Amino acid sequence: SIIIIVFLPLFTLQGVEGITFRPLAYAVALAMLGSLIFALFAGPVLADLFMRAPKKTSKEIKEHIVVRLLLIPYRPVIRFFVHFRSAAVAIAISLLVMGAFIFPKLGSEFVPRLNEGDLLIRATMAPSISLEMARDSMLVFERKLLREFPEVTEVVTRVGRGEIGAHADPVNNAEVFVSLKPKSDWTSAHSLDELYEKMGETFEDFPGAQFNFTQPIAAAIDELLTGTKAELAAKLFGDDLEILEAKAAEIEQILRSIEGATDVQKDQSSGTPQLLISINRDAIARYGINVADVQEIISTAVGGSQAGQIFEGVRRFDIFLRFAEEDRNSADAIRHILVEAPSGAKIPLDELVTIEEIVGARQITRELNQRFITIQCNVRGRDIGSFVAEAEERIAEQIDLPPGYLVRWGGQFELQQAANKRLAVIIPITLALVFLLLYSSFNSLRNALLIILNIPLALVGGVVALYLAGENLSVPASVGFIALFGIALGNGLVLVTYLNQLVQKGMKIDEASIHAACLRLKPVLMTAITTALGLLPLLLSSGTGSEVQRPLALVVTGGLISSTLLTLLVLPAIYKWFVSNPQKEP
Repeated sequence: SIIIIVFLPLFTLQGVEGITFRPLAYAVALAMLGSLIFALFAGPVLADLFMRAPKKTSKEIKEHIVVRLLLIPYRPVIRFFVHFRSAAVAIAISLLVMGAFIFPKLGSEFVPRLNEGDLLIRATMAPSISLEMARDSMLVFERKLLREFPEVTEVVTRVGRGEIGAHADPVNNAEVFVSLKPKSDWTSAHSLDELYEKMGETFEDFPGAQFNFTQPIAAAIDELLTGTKAELAAKLFGDDLEILEAKAAEIEQILRSIEGATDVQKDQSSGTPQLLISINRDAIARYGINVADVQEIISTAVGGSQAGQIFEGVRRFDIFLRFAEEDRNSADAIRHILVEAPSGAKIPLDELVTIEEIVGARQITRELNQRFITIQCNVRGRDIGSFVAEAEERIAEQIDLPPGYLVRWGGQFELQQAANKRLAVIIPITLALVFLLLYSSFNSLRNALLIILNIPLALVGGVVALYLAGENLSVPASVGFIALFGIALGNGLVLVTYLNQLVQKGMKIDEASIHAACLRLKPVLMTAITTALGLLPLLLSSGTGSEVQRPLALVVTGGLISSTLLTLLVLPAIYKWFVSNPQKEP
């Protein structure tokens, strides 16, 4: 029941982490429920049917030779710690201090980057580029990519994206799908990050385009969940587009100067050539023309309007009218559009309006009814958490944002923060439920506290394992800590329960501590060893998806070591301080 409760936080995960780890929670919870039913109903019946009382007494039964060999060094060690409890406390405190020292050095991220085997390169070109020019530019890019990198086998480019998709893209955006050879055949680079870096250097000065190097699944997740096209995005919110554009450019320069930042780009919020047509009200008044008449002429001539429908049987087609292309495709052509006055006179448009060629907004994005500009980047060679912390510090020091303007972080950092907030609420609630269950089981506050002490030292082992392996603290690692809670609590529960039984039979506390520790050596080690062997494939795997599984396996394996050390050495030694009715030693 305790293990089922411990895995409750996994049911609260949402999004990608929920899809990934909620099946684990279902599997463990259902397996524990089945095991509980077996232990309560089927186990006793099967034991009566198949188990027979041994011919020898329990004291004459010999343990397996492996256990006897382990007991030779263990028995004097546990006897020493039971008689010198301060040594056990010193070990526990040392481990806690080591964990507290190492934990701040761990980086943080949402999930480790997967190696999908293929690349997706996003190209952003000038907003005013034509479809033909975008096609030609990407053909040049494809040829250079195939020529410079022998790892590339195939390249397919999609220019723009249709409006019927999840996210429409104009023709100045292109997506390049790149197939790679197996990693063993790479010659230009030995890792994915190194390949990204070399590609970025090669195309840094490519004329008329900026590139963002990512992978197909990662890009789809980033775009669908947070609306960004990179791992990390700084969203600058404000009202005035010109101020947003200027401050976004400053933030872009700051991000470029931070170690680990690659593919830094800000949204192209401006850059679209436009004609600004301002109606001269005095001029149209002289001719007796209304503002609406001028607007309708311009709208119909340039944009077009529906004039009716044609029916062919049950099918019908709109009749759409506008000027021929040569009469509306330039500012001079639009100036010569004729507007009919009530008197019948034909007045050129440029006598009624002022036409200016300006560079206007390409797009205006909003979130929660606020305008914002996104500055996106990928982070390589360091964790996202420390990158954001440094970026926030530099932005606060170097940029003076006007009142009402603020920066919020999106992308994977946003998902990471949301997952951490959920876990920060549900995990304490879960531990409180576990503590109440332990208290109701033992009817002793001290015994419940003794078992809960397993958790901090188990965490230390997981933290140390992540640090030694060079992994960051991520959602998979957090799931590993949750799984570790159940294992550590189970071992402590087994030992303390047996200790209580020995004390209730009248055995002295010191003697009971030594005897229980020696007798529970085998089940505790079996639990740790079998769990570690089960996680061994996750530690050694190298295929797609192994990057997500490895932090979980590292945390559980490292935590098992520290938790087993606590269960076998520290708990029996300090049990005397937590027993409900300690006996007086002679």
